[in-house]
Amino acid sequence: MTIELLEGLTTTRAIRRYTTDPVSEDHLSTMLFAATRAPTGSNRQAFRFVVLRSSPKAQEAKALLGSAFRSNWEAKRRADGYDETEPDSPTARVRRALQEFVDGFESIPVVVLPCILPRHGQLIDGASIYPACQNLLLAARALGYGGVLTGWHSSVEDQLKTLCSIPKAYSVAATIPIGVPKGNHGPVRRKPIQRLVFEDEWDQPAQWAMDPPGTRFTG
Repeated sequence: MTIELLEGLTTTRAIRRYTTDPVSEDHLSTMLFAATRAPTGSNRQAFRFVVLRSSPKAQEAKALLGSAFRSNWEAKRRADGYDETEPDSPTARVRRALQEFVDGFESIPVVVLPCILPRHGQLIDGASIYPACQNLLLAARALGYGGVLTGWHSSVEDQLKTLCSIPKAYSVAATIPIGVPKGNHGPVRRKPIQRLVFEDEWDQPAQWAMDPPGTRFTG
């Protein structure tokens, strides 16, 4: 069962908690096909995707990533005061989800490493890899899976590239875990559109930019 495009765009949330259900090869192929259809600069398709599932090499790479993710989360948790929040607050719920995410990283069914051959610089090169990442996440959503785009691989990128035989000239642009969500997708909460979209000049609201009826906003 798939979903309508605009529904997918407005309901695809970051999923960090997964069941142990496998991701079928047919579905995984569909997701990667969608990723490879994304636009790139000069249509060069300078991206490549390394997919980690259950082989000994994949398990070793996941263990390396899991250690890095736990270390990065520990630093972020302390720096951002996650432990000081009320137990029932939205921040506390995020804290619990992130803790479960990093603690069980090695058991996530699929981890995708999108790689890019840099040419111009981080921002411009990102335009040739991150649309593919979004395509991947949207395709996962359409097929009943969930994922999240993360950057916590960066502290072990060199070791990861060596382990997975990724050429030195390539950069690992993200880490994208994918699996069957424990929770649900649903309408995401964001700031009102008029706080984010301007017309002609900064802070000049675009009067035609209106949130659909029933839109829920972040606090």
